[in-house]
Parts: sequence; C-alpha cells; structure tokens
Amino acid sequence: MTRVDYYNDPNAPKANSIAVAVSAFIQDVEGRILMIRRTDNDLYSIPGGQLELGETLTQAAVREVHEETGIKCEVTGIVGLYSDPKHVIAYDDGEVRQEFSICFRARPTGGEVTTSSESKEVIWTSKSALSEIQVHPSIRLRIQQALLSDQSIYYT
Repeated sequence: MTRVDYYNDPNAPKANSIAVAVSAFIQDVEGRILMIRRTDNDLYSIPGGQLELGETLTQAAVREVHEETGIKCEVTGIVGLYSDPKHVIAYDDGEVRQEFSICFRARPTGGEVTTSSESKEVIWTSKSALSEIQVHPSIRLRIQQALLSDQSIYYT
C-alpha cells in the first residue's frame, strides 16, 4: 500500500477516518537518532504505526519499533500528542486518515538493526545529518520537539 502525507495543504483530500497511531523517538549513547526509510512513501521517519486491539499505547510503540527496525526498546516518556486536522494521510485504497499520533521517547535495550516490509532501510543518524535526508514536516516536528532540552510535551 502506498501513502501520501498532506500537511497544511489546501488541496489535500478530506479525511474520512481516524486511527490511533504511535511513534518512538530513540537515541543511542552517541546521540544518534533511530530512523527508518518507509516502503510506502520512500521518506525517512522515526519508527511507528497503528495501535492494535488488546495492547497498550506503550506496547504498540515497543512492538512497532522492533518490527520495523529490529531494535528492542523501553518507553521513557512522551514527546507529544499530534492530532492536527491539517495533516491527513491518503492511502491508495481510498482511506484518508486524519492524524492522531502519540510520540514517545524511548531508549534502546538491545536487538540488531534489520529492515522489514515497512522499512527498506534502518539508520542511526546524527542530528546534523537530518538535513541531508528526506523527512516529512510532521516527522521533523516530532524530532525537533524531542530534541528540546526542557522535554516539555507538545500537543495539538
């Protein structure tokens, strides 16, 4: 399935669904950020995905990180709550989803970097190298918020 993210785009299609999603901002001991290159839109992103029935939000974040990157992690806090109706995600099956995502802070606890059906590449990138890779503005917002020293929780 392919997807197109629209953010503050007056020509974006109108949302017809909403789903709970999670993501995780993870840095290693060197301060590098765990990123994936998505298979559905070819952009770099922090790992994440949809909440499944029977799991908590933090369980979903841990599962998604492991599924997409091979890295095991532990949730340590919240970066922010993202529900901006100006961010919609259009899928090729006709679904147009309004963003509703909780971004967690997490720390790596083990595992080995590996790709998946959702991630064609997994990298640990420095903050300075972020400008060299294609990242959607909604993900850049999460990263910028996560890097703030006061660790205040962002919400929309």
